[in-house]
Amino acid sequence: MSVSPEHLDVVVVGAGISGISAAYHLQTMCPDREFAILEGRSALGGTWDLFRYPGVRSDSDMHTLGFKFKPWSNPKAIADGPSILDYLNETVDEFGIREKIRFDHRISHAHWSWSDRRWTLTVDHGDDTFEITTNFVFMCTGYYSYRGGFTPEFAGADTFGGQIIHPQEWPEALDYAGKRVAVIGSGATAMTLVPAMTDRAEHVTMVQRTPTWVVSAPSQDPIANALRKVLPNGLAFELTRQKNRRFGEYVYRQTRTNPDRVRRRLLSELAKHLPQEQIDAHFTPSYNPWDQRVCLVPDADLFEAINAGKADVVTDTIERFTETGIQLDSGTHIDADIIVTATGLNLVTIGEMDLDIDGEKIDFSELWTYKGLGYSEIPNLISVFGYINASWTLRADLIVEYGCRLLNHMRNTGTDTATPRLRPSDLDMSRRPFIDDFPAGYMQRMMPMLPKQGDQAPWLNTQSVSEDMKLIGKEPVDDGVMVFG
Repeated sequence: MSVSPEHLDVVVVGAGISGISAAYHLQTMCPDREFAILEGRSALGGTWDLFRYPGVRSDSDMHTLGFKFKPWSNPKAIADGPSILDYLNETVDEFGIREKIRFDHRISHAHWSWSDRRWTLTVDHGDDTFEITTNFVFMCTGYYSYRGGFTPEFAGADTFGGQIIHPQEWPEALDYAGKRVAVIGSGATAMTLVPAMTDRAEHVTMVQRTPTWVVSAPSQDPIANALRKVLPNGLAFELTRQKNRRFGEYVYRQTRTNPDRVRRRLLSELAKHLPQEQIDAHFTPSYNPWDQRVCLVPDADLFEAINAGKADVVTDTIERFTETGIQLDSGTHIDADIIVTATGLNLVTIGEMDLDIDGEKIDFSELWTYKGLGYSEIPNLISVFGYINASWTLRADLIVEYGCRLLNHMRNTGTDTATPRLRPSDLDMSRRPFIDDFPAGYMQRMMPMLPKQGDQAPWLNTQSVSEDMKLIGKEPVDDGVMVFG
């Protein structure tokens, strides 16, 4: 006798920041819906459980990376990975979310049937494979592969006599005490690793192909900590959240409208920490701030390590790895016992699962993004993709709130499908990349896989908190584009 698959009203895919936010909002806004979180790994936290390299931290402040429904009360606003993971675990326990999480449940395939008006998910759990059906899917898996990071091909890598490590696969028992370490990369991970490893390593060298814009800021927010002394914690948190959100938007807007002024300001700030020859050689990019992500250095830790002689930066291109280190094209050789390839992530769409509609495989690159959270002609599915120029959580909260409003509208109108569909007036839209005006390599590698955005609402991915608060947060869900059936 065959057993019918388990059916849920909503399935949330992923138990990281986005999935936890989705669970909280489903419980509070849609208490009549039965849902579960399917998490492919054996622990919650996503990024903050996966990455275990020394010094791992956020480069977004916790007043915006934290949930608006769960105030961050730690004095440190720029938090380390273990503290963030503790916060996430505390959140799921405080709000009864843990019981909704099914660990080691990886979805390999999602099939939509128009005749049944539901999704059928193929789930792998240990040695078992089974199906779960659901009316609606919240995709909360982030945008990079958990199977491995991005490492370019380096000539001679097989001749190196030491260890080669990608930060995404950091060995738990790695002993780098007294070792010479070369960190390849110039992004947030490299700039976190270099000062963090100087406490035990003999010396750490950051090898970068080109400079990155870097700004130092205190790890503690004095205004936030002062507000918490005189105001209730929740109010102090909300005021700080709004302050930081608005300031971040202001700075980003200045980089678009007055980049030379921002460039001069960043360089003048660097001059407080480093000699001019260091700034000219290694910290003056050829591009404008926020053409690629600006890296945060909390409490000037990277600069202090450089000034103390514990670390240095080399700007050059790599010819090959040797038995004892890295040979650069300039002729310089970097001696190393350990090489860390902080060279980025492998980006993916929709959690590395296959999707089809009535047997026709979905090619996301042929679709249009709807408000940066849905896809043209894909019913009953929203997908969380955060900001590249602000905290991920600011957008995650907006998207899952929208999803809950959408579910409630469907209940109130007696409809069971919601599908973004182009209007006749949308058919001649100009096609633009899903993320526009951001030429960072890791994003450019992903753009061909992603849907396109148009030149008019709601076929936009604004990457602006203020615009999204209107487009996603305030516009009615029944907007003439989302078609209900």
